Amino acid sequence: MKVIIWGIGFFAQKLLENGINGEITGFVETVKSREEWRGYPVYGIDEIPDGYDYIIVANTYSSEIYQACLQQNIDLSKVVFIKRGDHVGFNADKRIREVLGEKNYTQYAAAFGRWRNTFVEDDMRQYSRMNQRPEFAIKEEYLRPFASDKYETNSGMNVYFWQDLWAAKHIISRGVKEHFDIGSRVDGFIAHLLAADIRVNVIDIRPFPGKADNLFTVVDDATMLKNLDNDSVMSLSALCSLEHFGLGRYGDPVDPEACFKCFAQMQKKLKKGGRLYISVPVGQDRVEFNAHRVFKAHTVISCFEHLKLLEYSVIKDRKIKENVDIHKYDGWDKEHVTGLFLFEKAEDTIK
Repeated sequence: MKVIIWGIGFFAQKLLENGINGEITGFVETVKSREEWRGYPVYGIDEIPDGYDYIIVANTYSSEIYQACLQQNIDLSKVVFIKRGDHVGFNADKRIREVLGEKNYTQYAAAFGRWRNTFVEDDMRQYSRMNQRPEFAIKEEYLRPFASDKYETNSGMNVYFWQDLWAAKHIISRGVKEHFDIGSRVDGFIAHLLAADIRVNVIDIRPFPGKADNLFTVVDDATMLKNLDNDSVMSLSALCSLEHFGLGRYGDPVDPEACFKCFAQMQKKLKKGGRLYISVPVGQDRVEFNAHRVFKAHTVISCFEHLKLLEYSVIKDRKIKENVDIHKYDGWDKEHVTGLFLFEKAEDTIK
């Protein structure tokens, strides 16, 4: 069977790594940017050739691609959307499992809440044959099947793992006794600091679900940091939070300048010798409303003109790349990396 894959990003790469059965004849980009990828031709949406058996959409923009297929009169019975989307359904054609292969098909079925005709049914039959304890027999009313985990890697070592580890190691090694944070993950970074017996003060616009020893929380819009005095903070962080300010995603007021206002306030709140740890998406300057902003590294650095940059590293390919050239990712307008910035305040109060 002949297959065309729509997408050349992460999900397309994952699809190939898991193994596709059939002949791949090319790839599709919604906005074409190149002529070939991995030795195969790349088509625009108005260039897709006839003669394929399936188009596999390995892309998160399922709803948009569904509409594009309608506009181009593409036969949707031959289109397999790996990810959910508006008007996008599960393709029950039995040949899909053969084309996708076991790993891809299992993950495809799981994305649509399906488990019939996957390894789960096979495992149920095997369990029932082997089980000798009537009280632990499989019963329909207690079924809670998961088809999503079998072929996944451990999910722990993602961007948040690396950024939380990076900042926590810096802070703990300095012997800090009290730290202030703006909207970072409580179940990762903040937990690291608490385990090191550091008093942590967190400001977040979202309510906190519980309490913990040494954790002090304020539910508030942190844009102007009005809860902190100037020249009062020795250690301050904001990990993957500032890029969301002013976009309304978390119930905050819409304000295009919100993150830049916070940048200015952070400088004022630090005392001389105080350090600031931030992480934000890095690439071409843009807003991907209402998810987040992406910044050039130089854009971020220029907003902290009263602080000294001690380190600029990035998280890429599931590892930290240290001391990267600040212009390396300036042209990335479709993707981004996570930039890690460490600043220190070397001067007196900012008026």
